[in-house]
Amino acid sequence: MRPTAPLIALSAVLTAAALTACGGGSGSDTDTVKVAYNRSTDNKIRFKDQLLASVKKQFEKANPGKKVELVPIQAPDNDYAAKVQQMMRSPKTAPDLVYEDTFRINSDIKAGYLRPLDDHLESWDTWDRFVDTAKTAAKAEDGKTYGIPDGTDTRGLWFNKDIFAKAGLPGDWQPKNWDEILDAARTIKKKVPGVVPLNVYTGKAPGEVAAMQGFEMLLYGTGEDPLYDPQAKKWVAGGQGFEDSLEFVRTVYGEKLGPDPSDALDPNINTRVATELLPEGKLAINLDGSWIGQQWQKSGGKPWPEWPDVLRQAPMPTQKGQAPGKVSMSGGWTWAIPAKANNPDLAWKFIEQLQTKENAVEWDVVNAQIAVREDVAADPEYRKSMPGIDFFTSLVEYTRYRPALPVYPQVSTAIGEAMEAVTTGDASPAEAAQAYDDQVRSITDGAVLNRP
Repeated sequence: MRPTAPLIALSAVLTAAALTACGGGSGSDTDTVKVAYNRSTDNKIRFKDQLLASVKKQFEKANPGKKVELVPIQAPDNDYAAKVQQMMRSPKTAPDLVYEDTFRINSDIKAGYLRPLDDHLESWDTWDRFVDTAKTAAKAEDGKTYGIPDGTDTRGLWFNKDIFAKAGLPGDWQPKNWDEILDAARTIKKKVPGVVPLNVYTGKAPGEVAAMQGFEMLLYGTGEDPLYDPQAKKWVAGGQGFEDSLEFVRTVYGEKLGPDPSDALDPNINTRVATELLPEGKLAINLDGSWIGQQWQKSGGKPWPEWPDVLRQAPMPTQKGQAPGKVSMSGGWTWAIPAKANNPDLAWKFIEQLQTKENAVEWDVVNAQIAVREDVAADPEYRKSMPGIDFFTSLVEYTRYRPALPVYPQVSTAIGEAMEAVTTGDASPAEAAQAYDDQVRSITDGAVLNRP
Protein backbone atom coordinates (compact mmCIF):
# COMPACT_ATOMS: atom_id res chain seq x y z
CA MET A 1 0.00 0.00 0.00
CA ARG A 2 1.08 3.54 -0.65
CA PRO A 3 2.08 5.50 2.50
CA THR A 4 0.01 8.58 3.15
CA ALA A 5 1.66 12.00 3.02
CA PRO A 6 1.25 12.59 6.77
CA LEU A 7 2.99 9.30 7.55
CA ILE A 8 5.88 10.15 5.23
CA ALA A 9 6.22 13.60 6.79
CA LEU A 10 6.07 12.16 10.30
CA SER A 11 8.74 9.61 9.41
CA ALA A 12 11.01 12.38 8.09
CA VAL A 13 10.59 14.47 11.24
CA LEU A 14 11.17 11.56 13.59
CA THR A 15 14.25 10.37 11.73
CA ALA A 16 15.73 13.86 11.58
CA ALA A 17 15.06 14.30 15.29
CA ALA A 18 16.77 11.00 16.00
CA LEU A 19 19.80 12.07 13.98
CA THR A 20 20.01 15.29 15.95
CA ALA A 21 19.61 13.50 19.26
CA CYS A 22 22.38 11.01 18.52
CA GLY A 23 24.85 13.71 17.54
CA GLY A 24 24.65 13.39 13.75
CA GLY A 25 26.53 16.63 13.21
CA SER A 26 30.14 17.69 13.31
CA GLY A 27 30.11 19.00 16.86
CA SER A 28 33.48 20.12 18.22
CA ASP A 29 35.66 17.09 17.36
CA THR A 30 38.32 18.58 15.08
CA ASP A 31 39.86 15.18 14.32
CA THR A 32 36.75 13.51 12.91
CA VAL A 33 35.14 14.13 9.53
CA LYS A 34 31.47 13.20 9.42
CA VAL A 35 30.16 12.06 6.04
CA ALA A 36 26.38 11.98 5.38
CA TYR A 37 25.08 9.99 2.43
CA ASN A 38 21.95 8.24 1.20
CA ARG A 39 21.72 4.53 1.96
CA SER A 40 19.54 2.39 -0.30
CA THR A 41 16.05 1.60 0.98
CA ASP A 42 16.73 -2.01 -0.05
CA ASN A 43 18.50 -3.61 2.90
CA LYS A 44 20.35 -5.99 0.58
CA ILE A 45 22.13 -3.15 -1.24
CA ARG A 46 25.20 -1.91 0.57
CA PHE A 47 27.80 -1.32 -2.17
CA LYS A 48 27.93 2.40 -1.37
CA ASP A 49 28.46 1.66 2.31
CA GLN A 50 31.21 -0.82 1.45
CA LEU A 51 33.03 1.60 -0.84
CA LEU A 52 32.89 4.42 1.69
CA ALA A 53 34.10 2.07 4.42
CA SER A 54 37.08 1.20 2.21
CA VAL A 55 37.88 4.88 1.60
CA LYS A 56 37.52 5.52 5.34
CA LYS A 57 40.27 2.97 6.03
CA GLN A 58 42.51 4.52 3.37
CA PHE A 59 41.95 8.00 4.77
CA GLU A 60 42.62 7.07 8.39
CA LYS A 61 45.80 5.24 7.38
CA ALA A 62 47.04 8.24 5.35
CA ASN A 63 46.07 10.72 8.10
CA PRO A 64 47.18 9.32 11.48
CA GLY A 65 45.03 10.57 14.35
CA LYS A 66 42.15 11.55 12.06
CA LYS A 67 38.88 9.62 11.94
CA VAL A 68 35.94 9.27 9.58
CA GLU A 69 32.40 8.79 10.86
CA LEU A 70 29.99 7.60 8.19
CA VAL A 71 26.41 8.84 8.65
CA PRO A 72 24.11 6.77 6.43
CA ILE A 73 20.54 8.04 5.96
CA GLN A 74 18.20 5.32 4.74
CA ALA A 75 15.24 7.02 3.10
CA PRO A 76 13.62 7.77 -0.28
CA ASP A 77 15.26 10.68 -2.10
CA ASN A 78 12.80 13.37 -0.99
CA ASP A 79 13.04 12.36 2.67
CA TYR A 80 16.82 12.08 2.44
CA ALA A 81 17.05 15.64 1.11
CA ALA A 82 14.75 16.96 3.85
CA LYS A 83 16.80 15.29 6.58
CA VAL A 84 20.12 16.54 5.23
CA GLN A 85 18.78 20.09 4.88
CA GLN A 86 17.59 20.02 8.48
CA MET A 87 21.00 18.80 9.64
CA MET A 88 22.82 21.54 7.70
CA ARG A 89 20.90 24.35 9.39
CA SER A 90 22.98 24.20 12.56
CA PRO A 91 26.72 23.77 13.28
CA LYS A 92 25.68 21.36 16.02
CA THR A 93 24.18 18.91 13.53
CA ALA A 94 25.82 19.76 10.19
CA PRO A 95 27.94 16.98 8.70
CA ASP A 96 31.36 17.88 7.30
CA LEU A 97 30.60 16.31 3.93
CA VAL A 98 27.26 15.55 2.29
CA TYR A 99 26.16 13.68 -0.83
CA GLU A 100 24.07 16.10 -2.93
CA ASP A 101 21.88 15.41 -5.96
CA THR A 102 22.75 17.93 -8.69
CA PHE A 103 19.09 18.89 -9.09
CA ARG A 104 18.94 20.08 -5.48
CA ILE A 105 22.35 21.64 -5.12
CA ASN A 106 21.41 25.11 -6.37
CA SER A 107 18.46 25.41 -4.02
CA ASP A 108 20.74 24.39 -1.14
CA ILE A 109 23.33 26.93 -2.28
CA LYS A 110 20.69 29.67 -2.33
CA ALA A 111 19.54 28.62 1.14
CA GLY A 112 23.10 29.12 2.38
CA TYR A 113 23.67 25.46 3.26
CA LEU A 114 26.85 24.91 1.21
CA ARG A 115 30.27 26.53 0.87
CA PRO A 116 32.19 27.18 -2.37
CA LEU A 117 35.18 24.96 -3.16
CA ASP A 118 37.04 27.23 -5.60
CA ASP A 119 40.01 27.83 -3.29
CA HIS A 120 40.66 24.08 -3.22
CA LEU A 121 40.04 23.60 -6.94
CA GLU A 122 42.70 26.13 -7.91
CA SER A 123 45.45 23.83 -6.63
CA TRP A 124 43.79 20.46 -7.37
CA ASP A 125 45.27 18.96 -10.55
CA THR A 126 42.57 16.29 -10.73
CA TRP A 127 39.91 18.92 -11.55
CA ASP A 128 41.36 19.24 -15.07
CA ARG A 129 40.38 15.63 -15.77
CA PHE A 130 36.65 16.33 -15.30
CA VAL A 131 34.62 17.00 -18.45
CA ASP A 132 33.18 20.52 -18.76
CA THR A 133 29.53 19.46 -18.58
CA ALA A 134 30.20 17.75 -15.25
CA LYS A 135 31.94 20.81 -13.88
CA THR A 136 28.90 22.98 -14.56
CA ALA A 137 26.57 20.58 -12.73
CA ALA A 138 27.60 21.99 -9.35
CA LYS A 139 28.27 25.58 -10.37
CA ALA A 140 25.95 28.25 -8.97
CA GLU A 141 24.64 31.45 -10.47
CA ASP A 142 27.47 33.27 -8.67
CA GLY A 143 29.96 31.37 -10.84
CA LYS A 144 31.43 29.41 -7.94
CA THR A 145 31.60 25.62 -7.68
CA TYR A 146 29.98 23.94 -4.67
CA GLY A 147 30.29 20.22 -5.34
CA ILE A 148 32.53 17.54 -6.86
CA PRO A 149 30.61 15.20 -9.19
CA ASP A 150 31.41 11.52 -9.01
CA GLY A 151 29.56 10.35 -12.12
CA THR A 152 26.57 10.99 -14.32
CA ASP A 153 23.88 8.93 -15.99
CA THR A 154 21.70 8.65 -19.07
CA ARG A 155 18.24 7.17 -19.58
CA GLY A 156 16.48 4.96 -22.07
CA LEU A 157 14.18 1.97 -22.49
CA TRP A 158 14.98 -1.43 -20.98
CA PHE A 159 12.98 -4.36 -22.34
CA ASN A 160 12.74 -8.10 -21.71
CA LYS A 161 13.44 -9.96 -24.97
CA ASP A 162 11.88 -13.19 -23.66
CA ILE A 163 8.56 -11.45 -22.99
CA PHE A 164 8.85 -9.77 -26.38
CA ALA A 165 9.30 -13.18 -28.03
CA LYS A 166 6.14 -14.49 -26.36
CA ALA A 167 4.27 -11.44 -27.66
CA GLY A 168 5.66 -11.88 -31.18
CA LEU A 169 7.67 -8.67 -30.95
CA PRO A 170 11.23 -8.36 -32.31
CA GLY A 171 14.24 -8.86 -30.04
CA ASP A 172 15.96 -5.89 -31.67
CA TRP A 173 13.03 -3.54 -30.97
CA GLN A 174 13.88 0.12 -31.53
CA PRO A 175 10.70 2.25 -31.36
CA LYS A 176 10.69 5.34 -33.56
CA ASN A 177 7.97 7.31 -31.75
CA TRP A 178 5.64 7.23 -28.75
CA ASP A 179 2.89 5.37 -30.61
CA GLU A 180 5.21 2.43 -31.25
CA ILE A 181 5.93 2.17 -27.53
CA LEU A 182 2.24 2.15 -26.65
CA ASP A 183 1.47 -0.33 -29.45
CA ALA A 184 4.10 -2.73 -28.10
CA ALA A 185 2.69 -2.38 -24.58
CA ARG A 186 -0.85 -3.10 -25.82
CA THR A 187 0.36 -6.18 -27.68
CA ILE A 188 2.10 -7.48 -24.56
CA LYS A 189 -1.01 -6.88 -22.44
CA LYS A 190 -3.05 -8.91 -24.90
CA LYS A 191 -0.63 -11.78 -25.57
CA VAL A 192 1.36 -12.12 -22.32
CA PRO A 193 -1.08 -11.77 -19.41
CA GLY A 194 0.32 -11.56 -15.91
CA VAL A 195 3.14 -9.11 -16.63
CA VAL A 196 3.27 -5.31 -16.47
CA PRO A 197 3.66 -4.14 -20.09
CA LEU A 198 5.25 -0.73 -19.44
CA ASN A 199 6.59 1.20 -16.47
CA VAL A 200 6.72 5.00 -16.57
CA TYR A 201 7.45 6.49 -13.15
CA THR A 202 4.75 8.87 -11.99
CA GLY A 203 3.35 10.87 -9.10
CA LYS A 204 4.51 12.90 -6.10
CA ALA A 205 5.91 10.27 -3.75
CA PRO A 206 8.64 8.93 -6.09
CA GLY A 207 9.88 12.52 -6.40
CA GLU A 208 12.52 13.23 -9.01
CA VAL A 209 12.38 9.60 -10.14
CA ALA A 210 8.98 10.42 -11.64
CA ALA A 211 9.63 14.01 -12.71
CA MET A 212 12.92 13.36 -14.51
CA GLN A 213 12.89 9.70 -15.53
CA GLY A 214 9.20 9.71 -16.31
CA PHE A 215 7.81 13.06 -17.38
CA GLU A 216 10.87 14.91 -18.65
CA MET A 217 11.93 11.96 -20.79
CA LEU A 218 8.61 12.55 -22.55
CA LEU A 219 8.53 16.34 -22.42
CA TYR A 220 11.99 16.83 -23.90
CA GLY A 221 10.88 14.79 -26.89
CA THR A 222 8.20 17.34 -27.79
CA GLY A 223 10.29 20.38 -28.68
CA GLU A 224 13.20 22.67 -27.88
CA ASP A 225 13.55 24.00 -24.32
CA PRO A 226 10.11 22.72 -23.25
CA LEU A 227 10.59 23.32 -19.53
CA TYR A 228 12.73 26.47 -19.27
CA ASP A 229 13.73 28.96 -21.96
CA PRO A 230 17.35 30.02 -21.28
CA GLN A 231 17.17 32.94 -23.71
CA ALA A 232 14.05 34.45 -22.17
CA LYS A 233 15.16 33.27 -18.70
CA LYS A 234 11.63 32.12 -18.00
CA TRP A 235 9.91 28.86 -17.18
CA VAL A 236 7.62 27.61 -19.92
CA ALA A 237 3.89 27.22 -19.43
CA GLY A 238 2.27 23.82 -19.79
CA GLY A 239 1.47 24.03 -23.47
CA GLN A 240 0.67 21.33 -26.02
CA GLY A 241 3.88 19.35 -25.46
CA PHE A 242 3.21 19.36 -21.72
CA GLU A 243 -0.36 18.16 -22.24
CA ASP A 244 0.77 15.51 -24.74
CA SER A 245 3.25 14.17 -22.21
CA LEU A 246 0.53 13.98 -19.58
CA GLU A 247 -1.72 12.27 -22.11
CA PHE A 248 0.94 9.58 -22.58
CA VAL A 249 1.00 9.01 -18.81
CA ARG A 250 -2.81 8.97 -18.70
CA THR A 251 -2.86 6.37 -21.47
CA VAL A 252 -0.36 4.11 -19.69
CA TYR A 253 -2.38 4.03 -16.49
CA GLY A 254 -5.85 4.52 -17.97
CA GLU A 255 -5.44 1.50 -20.25
CA LYS A 256 -3.80 -0.51 -17.45
CA LEU A 257 -0.54 -0.83 -19.34
CA GLY A 258 1.50 0.19 -16.29
CA PRO A 259 1.76 -0.95 -12.68
CA ASP A 260 -1.30 -0.65 -10.49
CA PRO A 261 -1.50 3.01 -9.36
CA SER A 262 -1.18 1.95 -5.71
CA ASP A 263 2.22 0.48 -6.60
CA ALA A 264 3.25 3.19 -9.07
CA LEU A 265 2.65 5.93 -6.48
CA ASP A 266 4.75 4.25 -3.79
CA PRO A 267 7.96 6.20 -3.00
CA ASN A 268 10.00 2.98 -3.30
CA ILE A 269 8.66 1.87 -6.69
CA ASN A 270 12.08 2.29 -8.32
CA THR A 271 13.62 -0.17 -5.86
CA ARG A 272 10.85 -2.67 -6.52
CA VAL A 273 11.27 -2.34 -10.29
CA ALA A 274 14.99 -3.12 -10.08
CA THR A 275 14.88 -5.87 -7.46
CA GLU A 276 11.58 -7.58 -8.22
CA LEU A 277 9.66 -6.69 -11.37
CA LEU A 278 12.55 -6.85 -13.85
CA PRO A 279 14.60 -9.78 -12.48
CA GLU A 280 11.48 -11.86 -11.84
CA GLY A 281 10.20 -11.34 -15.39
CA LYS A 282 7.15 -9.36 -14.31
CA LEU A 283 7.86 -6.21 -16.37
CA ALA A 284 8.29 -6.00 -20.15
CA ILE A 285 9.36 -2.39 -20.83
CA ASN A 286 10.92 0.02 -18.34
CA LEU A 287 11.77 3.68 -18.93
CA ASP A 288 14.74 4.05 -16.61
CA GLY A 289 18.37 4.94 -16.02
CA SER A 290 21.75 3.56 -17.02
CA TRP A 291 22.60 2.55 -13.45
CA ILE A 292 19.97 -0.04 -12.59
CA GLY A 293 22.30 -2.88 -13.58
CA GLN A 294 24.17 -2.18 -10.34
CA GLN A 295 21.39 -4.04 -8.53
CA TRP A 296 22.15 -7.23 -10.43
CA GLN A 297 25.89 -7.42 -9.88
CA LYS A 298 27.37 -9.71 -7.23
CA SER A 299 27.53 -6.78 -4.80
CA GLY A 300 23.97 -5.64 -5.58
CA GLY A 301 20.73 -6.32 -3.80
CA LYS A 302 19.43 -8.76 -6.41
CA PRO A 303 22.28 -10.68 -8.08
CA TRP A 304 21.02 -11.71 -11.50
CA PRO A 305 23.81 -13.16 -13.68
CA GLU A 306 21.41 -13.89 -16.57
CA TRP A 307 20.32 -10.30 -17.10
CA PRO A 308 22.65 -9.53 -20.05
CA ASP A 309 20.95 -12.35 -21.96
CA VAL A 310 17.43 -11.31 -20.98
CA LEU A 311 17.37 -7.51 -21.14
CA ARG A 312 17.95 -5.24 -24.10
CA GLN A 313 18.10 -1.45 -24.40
CA ALA A 314 16.58 1.00 -26.84
CA PRO A 315 16.77 4.80 -27.03
CA MET A 316 13.69 6.72 -25.95
CA PRO A 317 12.32 8.23 -29.17
CA THR A 318 11.01 11.74 -29.64
CA GLN A 319 7.23 12.12 -29.73
CA LYS A 320 6.77 11.74 -33.48
CA GLY A 321 10.25 10.66 -34.43
CA GLN A 322 11.30 14.23 -35.22
CA ALA A 323 14.98 15.22 -35.10
CA PRO A 324 17.16 14.32 -33.34
CA GLY A 325 15.05 11.20 -32.94
CA LYS A 326 16.32 10.24 -29.47
CA VAL A 327 15.93 11.64 -25.98
CA SER A 328 17.92 11.23 -22.80
CA MET A 329 18.16 13.11 -19.53
CA SER A 330 21.29 13.30 -17.40
CA GLY A 331 21.90 14.11 -13.79
CA GLY A 332 24.24 12.88 -11.13
CA TRP A 333 25.41 13.43 -7.58
CA THR A 334 28.16 15.49 -5.99
CA TRP A 335 30.13 15.65 -2.77
CA ALA A 336 29.60 19.02 -1.09
CA ILE A 337 30.80 20.67 2.12
CA PRO A 338 28.10 22.33 4.28
CA ALA A 339 28.57 26.00 5.12
CA LYS A 340 28.31 25.17 8.84
CA ALA A 341 30.67 22.19 8.77
CA ASN A 342 33.15 22.31 11.63
CA ASN A 343 35.93 20.52 9.74
CA PRO A 344 35.77 21.73 6.12
CA ASP A 345 39.49 21.27 5.41
CA LEU A 346 39.37 17.70 6.66
CA ALA A 347 36.28 17.14 4.52
CA TRP A 348 38.19 18.34 1.46
CA LYS A 349 40.97 15.85 2.21
CA PHE A 350 38.35 13.10 2.26
CA ILE A 351 37.07 14.27 -1.16
CA GLU A 352 40.63 13.97 -2.47
CA GLN A 353 40.81 10.42 -1.12
CA LEU A 354 37.47 9.59 -2.73
CA GLN A 355 38.77 10.93 -6.03
CA THR A 356 42.00 9.00 -6.40
CA LYS A 357 42.01 7.35 -9.83
CA GLU A 358 41.49 3.89 -8.32
CA ASN A 359 38.60 4.96 -6.11
CA ALA A 360 36.94 6.97 -8.89
CA VAL A 361 37.03 3.96 -11.21
CA GLU A 362 35.73 1.62 -8.51
CA TRP A 363 32.91 4.03 -7.61
CA ASP A 364 31.67 4.30 -11.21
CA VAL A 365 32.00 0.57 -11.84
CA VAL A 366 30.13 -0.59 -8.73
CA ASN A 367 27.68 2.30 -8.85
CA ALA A 368 27.01 1.69 -12.58
CA GLN A 369 27.59 5.35 -13.40
CA ILE A 370 28.73 7.09 -16.57
CA ALA A 371 32.22 8.48 -15.98
CA VAL A 372 32.70 12.26 -15.72
CA ARG A 373 36.49 12.09 -15.76
CA GLU A 374 38.45 11.49 -18.95
CA ASP A 375 40.97 9.22 -17.25
CA VAL A 376 38.20 7.10 -15.71
CA ALA A 377 36.30 6.85 -19.01
CA ALA A 378 39.42 5.50 -20.69
CA ASP A 379 40.16 2.94 -17.98
CA PRO A 380 39.87 -0.71 -19.16
CA GLU A 381 38.08 -1.77 -15.98
CA TYR A 382 35.42 0.88 -16.56
CA ARG A 383 35.06 0.06 -20.26
CA LYS A 384 34.23 -3.58 -19.52
CA SER A 385 32.36 -2.93 -16.27
CA MET A 386 28.80 -3.67 -17.36
CA PRO A 387 26.85 -4.86 -20.41
CA GLY A 388 25.16 -1.85 -21.98
CA ILE A 389 27.78 0.69 -20.85
CA ASP A 390 28.59 1.56 -24.47
CA PHE A 391 24.89 2.02 -25.30
CA PHE A 392 24.24 4.39 -22.42
CA THR A 393 27.48 6.26 -23.05
CA SER A 394 26.35 6.79 -26.65
CA LEU A 395 23.24 8.61 -25.39
CA VAL A 396 25.39 11.43 -24.02
CA GLU A 397 25.21 12.91 -27.54
CA TYR A 398 21.44 13.34 -27.18
CA THR A 399 21.13 13.99 -23.47
CA ARG A 400 19.56 17.02 -21.85
CA TYR A 401 20.03 18.52 -18.39
CA ARG A 402 17.47 19.92 -16.00
CA PRO A 403 17.49 23.69 -15.46
CA ALA A 404 20.14 24.25 -12.78
CA LEU A 405 18.10 26.85 -10.92
CA PRO A 406 17.18 27.12 -7.23
CA VAL A 407 13.42 26.82 -7.83
CA TYR A 408 13.71 23.64 -9.89
CA PRO A 409 12.85 21.32 -6.95
CA GLN A 410 9.55 23.19 -6.54
CA VAL A 411 8.85 22.90 -10.27
CA SER A 412 9.66 19.19 -10.03
CA THR A 413 7.11 18.80 -7.25
CA ALA A 414 4.49 20.55 -9.41
CA ILE A 415 5.27 18.11 -12.24
CA GLY A 416 4.78 15.16 -9.88
CA GLU A 417 1.41 16.50 -8.78
CA ALA A 418 0.29 16.91 -12.41
CA MET A 419 1.37 13.36 -13.22
CA GLU A 420 -0.42 11.96 -10.18
CA ALA A 421 -3.65 13.74 -11.09
CA VAL A 422 -3.82 12.08 -14.51
CA THR A 423 -2.58 8.72 -13.17
CA THR A 424 -5.43 8.51 -10.67
CA GLY A 425 -7.95 10.01 -13.10
CA ASP A 426 -8.60 12.99 -10.86
CA ALA A 427 -7.86 15.44 -13.69
CA SER A 428 -7.59 15.52 -17.46
CA PRO A 429 -4.21 16.37 -19.03
CA ALA A 430 -5.50 19.88 -19.80
CA GLU A 431 -6.69 20.39 -16.22
CA ALA A 432 -3.46 19.05 -14.76
CA ALA A 433 -1.41 21.27 -17.09
CA GLN A 434 -3.40 24.32 -15.97
CA ALA A 435 -2.86 23.45 -12.31
CA TYR A 436 0.87 23.14 -13.06
CA ASP A 437 0.84 26.58 -14.73
CA ASP A 438 -0.83 28.13 -11.71
CA GLN A 439 1.78 26.65 -9.37
CA VAL A 440 4.77 27.66 -11.48
CA ARG A 441 3.46 31.21 -11.88
CA SER A 442 3.20 31.39 -8.10
CA ILE A 443 6.68 29.91 -7.60
CA THR A 444 8.28 32.33 -10.08
CA ASP A 445 6.14 35.42 -9.34
CA GLY A 446 4.58 35.17 -12.78
CA ALA A 447 7.84 34.88 -14.75
CA VAL A 448 6.44 32.27 -17.14
CA LEU A 449 6.69 32.16 -20.92
CA ASN A 450 3.43 31.26 -22.63
CA ARG A 451 3.66 28.52 -25.26
CA PRO A 452 0.90 27.25 -27.52
